Amino acid sequence: MRALVKTAPGPGLELVDVPEPSCGPDQVKIRVMRAGLCGTDLHLEGWDDWAASTVVAPLVIGHEFYGEVVEVGAEVTGIRPGDRASGEGHIVCGRCRNCRAGRRHVCIHTVGLGVNTNGAFADYVVLPASNVWLQPESIDPELGAIFDPLGNATHTALQWPVVGEDVLVTGAGPIGVMAAAIVRHAGAKHVVVTDVSDYRLDLAKVAGADLCVNVARTRIADAQRELAMLEGFDIGLEMSGAPSAVTEMLANLNHGAKVAMLGLPKDPYPIDWGRVITHMITIKGIYGREMYETWYLMSSMLATSPSFADAVRSVITHRFPAADWAEAFATARSGECGKVILDWS
Repeated sequence: MRALVKTAPGPGLELVDVPEPSCGPDQVKIRVMRAGLCGTDLHLEGWDDWAASTVVAPLVIGHEFYGEVVEVGAEVTGIRPGDRASGEGHIVCGRCRNCRAGRRHVCIHTVGLGVNTNGAFADYVVLPASNVWLQPESIDPELGAIFDPLGNATHTALQWPVVGEDVLVTGAGPIGVMAAAIVRHAGAKHVVVTDVSDYRLDLAKVAGADLCVNVARTRIADAQRELAMLEGFDIGLEMSGAPSAVTEMLANLNHGAKVAMLGLPKDPYPIDWGRVITHMITIKGIYGREMYETWYLMSSMLATSPSFADAVRSVITHRFPAADWAEAFATARSGECGKVILDWS
């Protein structure tokens, strides 16, 4: 089968022929139809320090996908060949304290699909049956392929009640844009998104943001005045990983505000803890998706609101056949894009 492989340590990838993966007794084999390109994949292709310290080559990369079930293991129930499915990319141990308590998203032994084990940038992928999320046949394959990042956005955006709240989203990458769509759908009062890319801010506007702020030119405080906000933002969703974004967010939050932080910084950075304490701000780190409550929420929102589905779909801006993977990666790395999809059909 075709697979996009990190064949050896160092920059680059190769589209090569490899044996099809075999399906174990508790596993499911899926024919990949669409796959989403993620920032993690860019790190793996570029081979930065994180990738070098994490990945053992050779490895098939990729973890965002949608496809058709072609084989199920002897111990698998409830999943049949012909079913359509996406997959949870975090494979957990099921034995640690958090797993046994139902908090699988914070498993201390998590294995990442396409990072620690062969992934989904291939004609076929195998994963545990417990990681398979069955999709209705009516779902757009491209939407099915981005359930992983949509899950990150959902987990972050709905970490706190948002009905009637003023929400600030820092970072208009695909996950930030989808987060704007989610809080708009969930009943936020004002939704403001910041970034330094006008291209991505335009995507956030289409997805439902009331106001988009290019912080290379305009301050968030100006956005508050434009919206006639009398107090600071109630909810902060930090998607950028940029220290300056965190600093400015904290400076524009109301007393008692709550912050969910998904964006990963490259290096440690200082935080004004005096403001956090005196303003009684709650900060919570977010990683991945809650298994599987987040998936239920995603499916329900998409199934019951065509306008929400359209808002999420709008973040997909570029599509490439798998053979053109290098162009797809270059497009994703350029920043002049939303979500990039690889077609493995």
